[in-house]
Amino acid sequence: MSQTSLFIGLTGGIGSGKTTVSQYLAKQGIEVLDADQISRQLTAPNGLAMDQIREVFGDTVITPENALDRDAMRTLVFSNPEVKQRLEQIIHPLVQQEMISQALRLHHSPYIIFDIPLLIESINRYRPLLNRICVVDCEPEVQIERVKKRNGLSEQTIRQILQTQASRETRLLYADDVIYNGKGISLDKLQEQAYNFHIQWLKMKP
Repeated sequence: MSQTSLFIGLTGGIGSGKTTVSQYLAKQGIEVLDADQISRQLTAPNGLAMDQIREVFGDTVITPENALDRDAMRTLVFSNPEVKQRLEQIIHPLVQQEMISQALRLHHSPYIIFDIPLLIESINRYRPLLNRICVVDCEPEVQIERVKKRNGLSEQTIRQILQTQASRETRLLYADDVIYNGKGISLDKLQEQAYNFHIQWLKMKP
């Protein structure tokens, strides 16, 4: 694989502020490839993942428009934990393939952000691809409070989500760079940290 830009993996748990960081870097003219957005495109009407999803799960999780019925799939996942793993085995390789394809066409960006919420959970898939991994870090209790305010979810639901994600300690274990966005960090301070890494990454070569 021939790349002219540095590939930076950006990750963080729910409510960490990862999206705020990626949006800030995009405003600096940096290309951001969003794994969640690509995943939604793959499961949109006639998306590239739909044939495989139908083959594995049947028509009960497909809408009349030939898109993924997210409510039906969510119900299926809750009733059978193996379903989530089988769905990820379809989606994750396609997301990775599309991200690589897009990244190799973006010659004008000095570095490229791979915004991947489940990067650490898929570390063996992505680590060989990335030059660096940047973790947006904060305390779990801060995550819970933020998601409560933002999404209106119950604390129990948020804790269940956190249990499905990599732990804070595991994320930090794989981090080359850490942006701290926990207790006492203002938006200005978060952006200042992002800017400092932006300047560092501009100077690096793939």
